[in-house]
Amino acid sequence: MAVNMEVKIYNKEGAEIGTIALSDAVFGQEPNPVLVHQYIVNYLANQRQGTASSKGRTDVAGGGAKPWRQKGTGRARAGTRSSPLWKGGGITFGPEPRCFYKKFPRKMKRRALLSAFSDKARSERVMVLDDLDLEGIKTRKVADILDKLGMQQKKCLILDEGVNQNLHMSVKNMERVIYSRAPLANAYDVVNADVLLVTKAGLAKIEEVFAL
Repeated sequence: MAVNMEVKIYNKEGAEIGTIALSDAVFGQEPNPVLVHQYIVNYLANQRQGTASSKGRTDVAGGGAKPWRQKGTGRARAGTRSSPLWKGGGITFGPEPRCFYKKFPRKMKRRALLSAFSDKARSERVMVLDDLDLEGIKTRKVADILDKLGMQQKKCLILDEGVNQNLHMSVKNMERVIYSRAPLANAYDVVNADVLLVTKAGLAKIEEVFAL
């Protein structure tokens, strides 16, 4: 499938102001869905806190004296009140704190990201914005910009070149919008987004950092 390596550039009013070429080294790679899947599984596993815990029979309060004598009562034998068979007793084979973190090779991570970028370019879901500089923290302003670009109901990943604190705080409570610095983009966020919205400066930084 041929990749359209020319994308339109828009301003904050939603008007087209030109076109720009996408780098083949970043957006022209052959997508590798198997590698992307491996990365996403690893990424999601690394997000797990692993703090789920339960108390075993040695951790719960109680125990000590035998509840009743071994024989002669007509009841089943019982050695401790902390038995998992008793109400308030310990949990059998319950969850324990553990680490889910697994390493992922750096070169494979890079390839997965390039694959995700290339897939977005092939499906024409990459948009370039002239800039997203804001005078202050203005969520309404960002929402208006996205509306003018036709992204009202779409999940959007915004990539900018450097730290854009006003933009970061403006989209923080927007359910379908994620902001990230371009050099810190990851394949999971790219795949999870319906549209990749990149500023001109962010696009230049992506091609500088990730081009092979």
